[in-house]
Amino acid sequence: MRKKLLVAITALMVCMAGHAQFEKGKYYLGASMSGIGLSYNGSEKSKIGIHAKGGYLFDDNFMLTLKAGYDKLKDVPMVFSTGIGARYYIEQNGLFLGGGVDFVHNGDLYDDFMPTVHVGYAFFLSRTVTIEPELYYNQSFKNHGDYSTIGFRIGLGVYL
Repeated sequence: MRKKLLVAITALMVCMAGHAQFEKGKYYLGASMSGIGLSYNGSEKSKIGIHAKGGYLFDDNFMLTLKAGYDKLKDVPMVFSTGIGARYYIEQNGLFLGGGVDFVHNGDLYDDFMPTVHVGYAFFLSRTVTIEPELYYNQSFKNHGDYSTIGFRIGLGVYL
């Protein structure tokens, strides 16, 4: 009986601690890595990307985000991207849904606006630090078959 009570109290505390971070007025800073052999598009089979993200919770569970990124693909120039988006945190559990649009610049090869959607989870390591795995999809308007990407990224976030 004690074990069940302890597990219930712990689960309640985790839910409350996670929800407290998604309140209006909080700021977010994050960094993530993508690729690492866990993404795919038609033109390139391997890439690694590093992204920095900042955000502001303008209402409970709703965040506006700004992003800057760098991707290195095999056999093509470096890809730089910037973007704006939003996240919605599903009530009290850390699961989030997001979307936005990125401007992608790939040297002299192409420039593209790419709508993006993602789903992820914020695992709290402390009251303010999270590990955030997410699945994402970037849709290319330039060439769907070659540049649209589905993949996995993992990040580290800080809620201030």
